[in-house]
Amino acid sequence: MSNVSVDATKSAQNENQPENNTRRRFLTVATSVVGGVGVVGAAVPFIASWNPSAKAKAAGADVEVDISGIEPGQLVRVMWRSKPVWIVRRTPELLEALGGHEDQLKDPNSEAEQQPAFAQNRFRSLKEEYLILVGICTHLGCSPQHLKDGAFAEYVEGVPEGFFCPCHGSKFDMAGRVFQNVPAPLNLVVPPYQFVDDTNIIIGSEAEA
Repeated sequence: MSNVSVDATKSAQNENQPENNTRRRFLTVATSVVGGVGVVGAAVPFIASWNPSAKAKAAGADVEVDISGIEPGQLVRVMWRSKPVWIVRRTPELLEALGGHEDQLKDPNSEAEQQPAFAQNRFRSLKEEYLILVGICTHLGCSPQHLKDGAFAEYVEGVPEGFFCPCHGSKFDMAGRVFQNVPAPLNLVVPPYQFVDDTNIIIGSEAEA
């Protein structure tokens, strides 16, 4: 009786042994996989921290703009380095009018060193037709309004179109030049830019000389 019971017990243990070994291997592998996933999960935020953030990229990234669809007299807005940039396609009438009020401007020839060298002229642009400005008032950083169709003449007699800052009343003409007797000390900023071809510009860098 006793011998039979012992043999039966040993036999049962031997029969269950492959199953137990298989279970142990499964648990070992599963534990390793879960642990590995945990390590990867912890590593992802760390690895991601090596890459520059979207904000950091935006801080120095150039912006390419297709200007082929801008109609004469139209202003379009784009963002560059978290700042609004205006692109205006000026009409021949607007360009001609720029010479009629220069005696009312603080810096008609853009002599202050705040823009690329190519903007130190009446038109403040690479191509006379296209005006490109950072749309932020040089007083306290408000964004001026574009007033056209005679609306600007309410603020500057005889000048039908320009930019008016609603925060403190600064006024700028259609070259971004500041008028006298207003809070803004400087003309609106012309950002560095270049023409890739006749219909595309890159804002943020100038063409190499």
